[in-house]
Amino acid sequence: MSLIRMKHIVMLAVGCPVFLGAQAAPPARDTIITAPSKAPRTPLPSEAASAKVKKFSFIAYGDTRGRFDGTALQVEHGMVIESMLGTIKQAAGTPDAIRFVLQSGDAVVNGSLATMLNVSYIPLINRLTQEGNVPYFLTVGNHDASPSATVLTRRPDGLHNYFATNALLIPKEGAARRLKGYPTYAFGYGNTFFVAFDSNIPDDTVQFAWVKAQLERLDRKRYVNVVVFYHHPAFSSGPHGGPTLEKQAASIRTLWHPLFRKHHVKLLLTGHEHFFEHWVERYTDATGTHRMDQLVSGGGGAPLYKYIGEPDLTAYLAVNAEQKVSLEHLVRPAADSAGNPYHYVVVHVDGEKISMEVIGVDWGRDFAPYKSNAVTLGEGRP
Repeated sequence: MSLIRMKHIVMLAVGCPVFLGAQAAPPARDTIITAPSKAPRTPLPSEAASAKVKKFSFIAYGDTRGRFDGTALQVEHGMVIESMLGTIKQAAGTPDAIRFVLQSGDAVVNGSLATMLNVSYIPLINRLTQEGNVPYFLTVGNHDASPSATVLTRRPDGLHNYFATNALLIPKEGAARRLKGYPTYAFGYGNTFFVAFDSNIPDDTVQFAWVKAQLERLDRKRYVNVVVFYHHPAFSSGPHGGPTLEKQAASIRTLWHPLFRKHHVKLLLTGHEHFFEHWVERYTDATGTHRMDQLVSGGGGAPLYKYIGEPDLTAYLAVNAEQKVSLEHLVRPAADSAGNPYHYVVVHVDGEKISMEVIGVDWGRDFAPYKSNAVTLGEGRP
């Protein structure tokens, strides 16, 4: 394929532009997604309509790609969906009703191939939005869109398919809570504000400036909790972490975590590693001592990983010594992948208190990463 100079903005079939810069002509798509994932019958209320809500729950999980993407439904993801539907049904009509689902990326093995989404993924998401009647918010992983905006063949199709698949689920192009041309968006529900960004390109200055502006303009009297969800964790102990420091993780440590601390973000929801682990970052500033919890929840159906080793945090702690930054590896994954089951997390918001339940599925139904499956963030410690 000969290289050509493409325009900076490529208009997609679904009407969404995506910034590509200098690119090669994208390869022919295997099919065209004509029907995006279905919207729930009851949409998420406007930010104004939910302003008085202080108690609610949502589900978070990630990494749903399957072994037979493009030829069959994702079996393991299907088991997770079945359990979620049971949880949603059980909580319906209570103050802890599940209001929406967040997915931290890697929907399928190769997001540039629309057949994988059409055959293996979208039918399962439609079960959540139709049977469960809950909104669904996906952020992009490395399997959804390539990890660099300069990759010549994959990112244009990956983002085309992402926008098409999620056209009825994420804020619309041109909305105040959506960055034009990017899979980067935000929404508010009740007393909590949610931000999704593309961690494949963490050094992108346009994206960073947009998220920064969203946080700077936020009404913190209303939004007492801020949650950010994205794919690549800054700290992890699996094959993507441990002795390896991937470029995305390094950039998130350097660029994004100081921003998150400045705005007292409470919870980071990530994936990429196919297991569950929990990190706590503590720091001080002019307002006192704070904590920021990072979850890695990549048990949505992708092949399971195991513990590899602890990451080297020496440089990170030294650079942030002025804020007395410390890190606690609260939950470590098992050294055998058989000890890291498929799972999802139910997050409960009650005012400024956030608690969680980790729900294992199939053979992992007794999963108890906290000596039980539940924890309240900050309980017993600052």
